[in-house]
Amino acid sequence: QVQLVESGGGLVQVGGSLRLSCAASGLTFSSYAMGWFRQAPGKEREFVAAIIWGGRSTHYRDSVKGRFTISRDNAKNTVALQMNSLKPEDTAIYYCAAAGSTHLSDDIRSYDYWGQGTQVTVSS
Repeated sequence: QVQLVESGGGLVQVGGSLRLSCAASGLTFSSYAMGWFRQAPGKEREFVAAIIWGGRSTHYRDSVKGRFTISRDNAKNTVALQMNSLKPEDTAIYYCAAAGSTHLSDDIRSYDYWGQGTQVTVSS
């Protein structure tokens, strides 16, 4: 049974930082591209960042480039999202996802497994 468990969310002030982590089990982690998505109240789930299985290639949505960094540790089956210079518009539930693909994708349909999400709230 595949499980993705996110942690690290919370309440932070504008300009602050948070580090999200996702622990994966039940899958051959190193064979999966990993992604982070987010969903704000009343909005559709949107792509945030993705990292290829080997970690050499990453992809970000434009609004987080230069502020967020995705990384992975295949030895520990974890993927992280370091979020700096947070803005109120970053407030959302953040989801970790796994895609059985060798290619990076920002398409939600490419992802096979999802975590339950962790809440990030940025206060102004």
